[in-house]
Amino acid sequence: MSETHDERAGPRAVIRSREVLSDDWGVLTRYELSYRRYDGSWQDMTRETYDRGHGAVVLPYDPVRGTIVLTRQFRLPAFVTGHDEDLIEACAGLLDARDPETAIRKEAEEETGLTLGRIEKMGVFYMSPGSVTERLHFFLAPYESAVDTASVRGNAGEGEDIRVVEITLEEALAMIEDGRIVDAKTVMLVQHLALRALRADRP
Repeated sequence: MSETHDERAGPRAVIRSREVLSDDWGVLTRYELSYRRYDGSWQDMTRETYDRGHGAVVLPYDPVRGTIVLTRQFRLPAFVTGHDEDLIEACAGLLDARDPETAIRKEAEEETGLTLGRIEKMGVFYMSPGSVTERLHFFLAPYESAVDTASVRGNAGEGEDIRVVEITLEEALAMIEDGRIVDAKTVMLVQHLALRALRADRP
């Protein structure tokens, strides 16, 4: 039987000190803490967290044509780790004090040109909990309107330079399989939509 933390034993961790190392594009903080291990002993450690706020992501899909809408854009962290191609990913953005649904509707209009109607919440997930504090709200949204894939979109003042991509769900799954789509949030949304379609097809 696996051991679990006993809440009656007290807190899981105690923060002993914190220091802001950088407060520019995001906030980088170093923590000195004591952490209670599963065997009840305490361990001292130093860890850092990176905080840019929380965000939201949406995958627009056309249930009739079987298409989805993604974006293509340059991402510095991917580039400096050897990914020379622009990332293909679902439309996403920070909440910036807005509620998740309001934020993602605005991001979708800016990045894809789509005005979303009904949206469906998939869940809220940590994307990199080893160091990044962000929680990401996941949405699906059916669409019917035409998609402009020729224009460059995004807020140029914020460095956004975005192309809109409209492909079939089957094409997206193939792109995940062969490594053309490597963005985790996009993989999660595409596979969730595919599983839902698979369940719907069963008698």
